[in-house]
Amino acid sequence: MISGNPVYVAIDTPDLEYALALAERVCPHVGGLKVGLEFLSANGPEGLKAFAKFGLPVFADTKFHDIPNTVAGAVRATAAVGVSIINVHAGGGAAMMQAARDAAKSVNPATRVIAVTVLTSLGDDDLVAVGQTPPAADQVLRLATLTRQCGLDGVVCSAHEIARLRAALGPDFLLVVPGIRPAGSDVGDQRRVMGPAEAYQAGASILVIGRPITAAPDPAIAAQKIAQSLGFSAG
Repeated sequence: MISGNPVYVAIDTPDLEYALALAERVCPHVGGLKVGLEFLSANGPEGLKAFAKFGLPVFADTKFHDIPNTVAGAVRATAAVGVSIINVHAGGGAAMMQAARDAAKSVNPATRVIAVTVLTSLGDDDLVAVGQTPPAADQVLRLATLTRQCGLDGVVCSAHEIARLRAALGPDFLLVVPGIRPAGSDVGDQRRVMGPAEAYQAGASILVIGRPITAAPDPAIAAQKIAQSLGFSAG
C-alpha cells in the first residue's frame, strides 16, 4: 500500500480466488480495494473478510436501496465484517440514509457511509426516462446536498461534478469518483468519465479504477503507472 494513494482498484468478479490473486498483485500500488456487487453476490461476508490480509481499506460497493429498517440491517451486517466504506443510494431518501449512518456507526464509528448520486453510466437523456430532472450535474448536487444534511461522510459522483460539489459542500466531504479512464482506455459502459490526474487535481478523494487496471496485460504495472502519474510510488 502507498500511503495517501487515492486509487481504489475495482474488483468486480464472482471468482474469489481470482479476486484475491488480483488484490495481491496490485496492493503495493493502490490505496484501497473496491469490491463490487458481482463479488458480494457470489461470496458474501466471508469473501469480504478474505481481503483483510492485505492491510488495505475496503470499500464495499453495496449500493443499498430499500426501506430504512432493511437498509439499516444490511449496513449493520456489512460493517461488522470490518470494511472501511459502505454505500447506499441517495435516492432512497433522508430517513433511509440516516438509518444507514446510524447502523454503521453503532458497529464502528470509523466506518464511513457514502451515497450514490447519479450512476456514471447515466446521461441527461437517461434521467428524463426515469422521471428525474436533468442536467445530471444538478441532480448530483441536489442528492449530494441531501446526503450531507443527513450526516453521511460523502458521495459517489462523476469527475465532472467534483469542482461544483467541492465548492458547495466543502473540503472534508468525501468524493468517491468512478468512471476514471486513463488516456487511450476504452470507456465501456461509462458516460461521464475523466482521466485520473485530472480528477485528482480537481479534488477527488478516492479514484475508483477498474478495467484500466484489472483488464490490463499486467494489472500491477498498470496500477503502478497510474500511481506514478499521480505522484505516488511504492517503497
